[in-house]
Amino acid sequence: MPEERPPPDKPEAWIDRARSNLIRARHTFPKVYLEDLCFDAQQAAEKAIKALLIHLDTPFPFTHDLTDLLTRVERQDVSIPDEVREASILTEYAVETRYPGATEPVTEEEHERAVEIAESVVRWVESHLETGGKPSDSRSDGDETIS
Repeated sequence: MPEERPPPDKPEAWIDRARSNLIRARHTFPKVYLEDLCFDAQQAAEKAIKALLIHLDTPFPFTHDLTDLLTRVERQDVSIPDEVREASILTEYAVETRYPGATEPVTEEEHERAVEIAESVVRWVESHLETGGKPSDSRSDGDETIS
């Protein structure tokens, strides 16, 4: 039986699912399409970003568009590192690559890059959920910014 899960309105529930998708995205198996693993990489990034939006008390629509979700994070005065901003390219793996013949097959290099990007997003969100602050605004008091 799975361990007790946090409610779906808690960031922890979303980051847990992001971690699960990331674990699946990392592992190739015979007869498993790289497109499916890239979908898991996209889902890891999407769920991690949604965890951060919940943490920031920011509503979000039902969407797989990582550019839209990152824009919502930015509107909360959160600075997004370049390696996290790259997650936008994962959006195509949410739908287009999941169906036969819709796109060219994903290469091993594309799969590896998708996983790297998803890992960056999950790490970035985790670091800020752990500190309880905004990703670009971790403060120990009202005057000092910790880098």
